Amino acid sequence: MDIRKVLDNTAKKFSEKPAIIFKGEAISFAQLRETSLRLANALQANGAQKGDRVAIYLPNCPEYVYSYLACFHLGCVGVPLDFMLKTDELTSCLEHSEAKILIAKTKNEASLADIKKAVPGLETVILCGETETVGVQNFEPLQYDDLISKATTDLPEAKIKDSDPALIMYTSGTTGKPKGILLNYKHLDGSPEAMKHFVDLTDKDVKLAAIPLSHIGGFIYIQNCIHFGITVVLMERFNPYEFLENIAKYRVTCFHIVPAMYMAILTLKQIDKFDLSSLRWVVVFGAPSSPESMNRFRQYCPNAQLLNGWGMTETCPPNTVTPMGSANIASVGKPSPHCEMKIFDERDQDVPTGEIGEIAIRGWIVMDGYYKDPEATAALKRNGWLYTGDLGRFDKEGFLYIVGRKKEMIKVAGQIVYAPEVEAALQKHEAVAEAAVIGVPDSLRGETVKAFVVLRESAKTTPEDLRYFAREHLAHFKVPQSIEIRSTLLKNRTGKIDKELLKNEVLIK
Repeated sequence: MDIRKVLDNTAKKFSEKPAIIFKGEAISFAQLRETSLRLANALQANGAQKGDRVAIYLPNCPEYVYSYLACFHLGCVGVPLDFMLKTDELTSCLEHSEAKILIAKTKNEASLADIKKAVPGLETVILCGETETVGVQNFEPLQYDDLISKATTDLPEAKIKDSDPALIMYTSGTTGKPKGILLNYKHLDGSPEAMKHFVDLTDKDVKLAAIPLSHIGGFIYIQNCIHFGITVVLMERFNPYEFLENIAKYRVTCFHIVPAMYMAILTLKQIDKFDLSSLRWVVVFGAPSSPESMNRFRQYCPNAQLLNGWGMTETCPPNTVTPMGSANIASVGKPSPHCEMKIFDERDQDVPTGEIGEIAIRGWIVMDGYYKDPEATAALKRNGWLYTGDLGRFDKEGFLYIVGRKKEMIKVAGQIVYAPEVEAALQKHEAVAEAAVIGVPDSLRGETVKAFVVLRESAKTTPEDLRYFAREHLAHFKVPQSIEIRSTLLKNRTGKIDKELLKNEVLIK
């Protein structure tokens, strides 16, 4: 993918149209192109060459977008890093990726002096909107604004091949050390091609972005912006009240979010005060959203098509989305035409339609591998397929249903329990806002089911009432042995409930 050519064409066609709106300030497509070229020029002047790793450690802001695009102008490898990372986590990713340049904002918990000492291969640090005395001999950070003001847009075109590395995107690391997902320049076609197939994006659309730009879901917004000429309203961080405010203020037509954000919006008492009539479609991805919660949201945006989607960074999502016009919101949709999917059993054999197995994908959208981790790559990529670790089934019409993660299967006295099924049953209760289910070791049955729930504001119920409710919707072996009511459930950096933490808490007790 030639990102520079795409941006050139879009900026020519929609020169003065807002590409990004951030904190009330509009950035036109012409400005987006000009500033990203200036940054690329500045990076090149400070030693950046094709193939060099350029790390980005920023909150959601226009500089994050410029940094992505500048990397692609030069043929560099972007290394987007979550702004939630602490110093140890940050330095680990910088060292592993072999980052040469870091574009960053600093925080108290991420000292540049500590970073430089831990990552001696880091040659240049560019600070956005701030200054810091590093305290490392012969090392001083550069100032982003100074570089931009002095740079020009006169940049020779880089000779970039589809197979050249484009991104190293790190996993959340909730089950171990983060892995660097290596994507090439051809992979940058994945999301735009999928969007063309699944939804009807036009240059009249306005999308609202609150997912971190370090996440593949956030990166999709940038791709949507430059490929389709849409306006992206960018939020520094997700806040459910401000999210709804922005929909009403900017007449937002579409967005995609993860279930945790979705549920936070639904718990707001003020939700009915906002005009959401401008919404045309909404996609929830990252984990399947329950039909019950989607139907609750429908009453506030009657003009919107509500869709489920699924995919993973390793396969350049979205890989499935509910077809426009379909009422089947229990499914995560049908596969995109540029990827092939199958369901395999534990012996790597096809399972019949309707039966559950592990979802596997193949096609040009599959990652090159985990950077410098051939063992982890080989564990997922077998026989020409990428094994996702997600369990699912296809129906006769080709709709995919996610039933859970392979590692989240709970075996109760020989019977298989899928955590999402139990969570969905609990969320049917009018008092339940969120639910998380794990397996707990048991000497007699191997495992038992334990649930954690968060109640809606002002709602009241008891664990006993919830167990009784569950018995009305689930087979007896699926009913949670115990239910714990909590005020919140900790989320990981991708917005998913951190079940590993819940399991560790139970084991410690």
